[in-house]
Amino acid sequence: MPYEQRDLPKTIHGFLTRTAERFPDRPAISFQLLSGPRDHATTLTWREVLERVTETANLFRSLGVGPTDTVAYLLPNSIETPIVLLAGATAGIVNPINPLLDAEHIAGILRETNAKVLVTLKAFPKSDVAQKAAAAVAQAPNVSHVVEIDLRRHLRGPKRLLVPLLRPKVKTRHHAKILDFEAATSAQKHNRLMFDDPQQDRVAAYFHTGGTTGTPKVAQHKYSGMIYNGWLGGTLLFDETDVLMCPLPMFHVFAAYPVLMSCIASGAHVVMPTPAGYRGDGVFDNFWKLIERWHCTFLITVPTAISALMQRPVDGDVSTLRTAISGSAPLPIELYNRFKAATGVEIAEGYGLTEATCLVSCNPVDGMKKVGSVGIPLPHTHVRILRHDDAGNVHDCGIDEVGEICIANPGVFPGSTYTEADKNHRLFAEDIYLRTGDLGRLDPDGYLWITGRAKDLIIRGGHNIDPAEIEEALLSHPAVAFVGAIGQPDSFAGELPCAYVELVEGAEVTVEELADHARTHIHERAAVPKHLEILAELPKTAVGKIFKPDLRRMAIRRVYDAALEGTGAHVVEVIEDKKRGLVACLARTDGADSSEIARRLGEYTRPWEWAE
Repeated sequence: MPYEQRDLPKTIHGFLTRTAERFPDRPAISFQLLSGPRDHATTLTWREVLERVTETANLFRSLGVGPTDTVAYLLPNSIETPIVLLAGATAGIVNPINPLLDAEHIAGILRETNAKVLVTLKAFPKSDVAQKAAAAVAQAPNVSHVVEIDLRRHLRGPKRLLVPLLRPKVKTRHHAKILDFEAATSAQKHNRLMFDDPQQDRVAAYFHTGGTTGTPKVAQHKYSGMIYNGWLGGTLLFDETDVLMCPLPMFHVFAAYPVLMSCIASGAHVVMPTPAGYRGDGVFDNFWKLIERWHCTFLITVPTAISALMQRPVDGDVSTLRTAISGSAPLPIELYNRFKAATGVEIAEGYGLTEATCLVSCNPVDGMKKVGSVGIPLPHTHVRILRHDDAGNVHDCGIDEVGEICIANPGVFPGSTYTEADKNHRLFAEDIYLRTGDLGRLDPDGYLWITGRAKDLIIRGGHNIDPAEIEEALLSHPAVAFVGAIGQPDSFAGELPCAYVELVEGAEVTVEELADHARTHIHERAAVPKHLEILAELPKTAVGKIFKPDLRRMAIRRVYDAALEGTGAHVVEVIEDKKRGLVACLARTDGADSSEIARRLGEYTRPWEWAE
């Protein structure tokens, strides 16, 4: 049936209320502050989640937040984080912010979204979130209230007693009023909203895109798109008996929508291990025992985490695990095979993006998976591969013909994807189809393959890095004339930032000096180049622009040759293939170990073949 005719709730609070009425006493959300399989965990039932969301939404309204006002949160994962997400979207517009960003960038997002309230952590040992929040709010005068969550309540025994002694001091230079989350929410009614919740669609979330400093792009998400993501999971994947292990951050759309909203739609149970998820102390070492503890049926993951897990033995009972769903970056075939061999579980790879309220396509969990593809478009999602000519006309590409991936679905907000109107210019084809900036093709079976990115982003472990940030920093050095920043292949992160530099004629500078300059002038640690090389001249187009495909060829050759050392094989050239993008062509000597070559290069996402 048409999506609009489905009997779906109109608001997030209505969505959650249905689930709490169907499964009031089933576990909904669990959180462990520490990663041990026997460490204390906090669990809320669906009835308790609804009560906590209701009282928190009432608090936000009491602080002056209306349906067009913004509640931002700067939080790692905790039992409170999804509560704040849902309550912020109920009372106003919720704005999750990545706590790994620097204070200046956080402040820029707070100003861009005009946030009235910021929910963050109370100062806590081994965390700098509270310090960043205080520094950011000092630069965001629009924030009137800071609501602090104390992770101490999730500790037991001596560790709980030690926190007040070890709690770092935070210098506060802002004038926002500071409230304690537990005390402030407990003072509110938890059994009903104290304001109207009109049963109509509206913008309910702002998610910033990318991860570099500068003016952020903020994507707008409506109730309908958020609920669509949940409907997909609740219809196609999960029911109330499922348990999802989700060590991904709740400030990212992957965790917020395909995971949390799917759990609401289905009544499934989501488990979050440690505030830092996969990056938390001991999470990888204890991971399989945590799967055993919680009897997990689904694992939500990314390629970098799979790579780390495959470096450890499967030392727990994972027989309850039915499948793993991976997104955010391409999955190497070798990694897929190793995971399946170690666990007996297949990985279904999918595709989504912040601008579309996430989900676009996925390999069928119970059907044919094409490893390396991102699966088939999901119900009510229309994917077109388009080519735009110089006159601005749109042409559909044929089967297996590469073009720009353009999409329409209930998560796409035509004409208003970003909060700033000028950033939506030329973002849509035929005023309906979101131009993703990703290049890809549809094969004869309707599976979508991503072959490159028109928008030139570097994606490091699912984290978007704008090459311009790196290039501008290096160009500020007086000896530098031109810079080309690209993503070089990496077996763990998918891509790592890499920069090639051409010097001013007659100038002299060392790679080490340029690396120091980059570290000083690039504010985000993840964007600092992992490889920096000085060339006599950068490849350029006829009009003088840096030709990045040649730089990518150089990087692929260098990285793959290093990976192949000792195998008897090497890269002879990197060619452009219309279907697969850049492909490394290999030659080998007599006695070369073909299986070892395949194993090593299978850890990378870029294709390779034997040269004739």
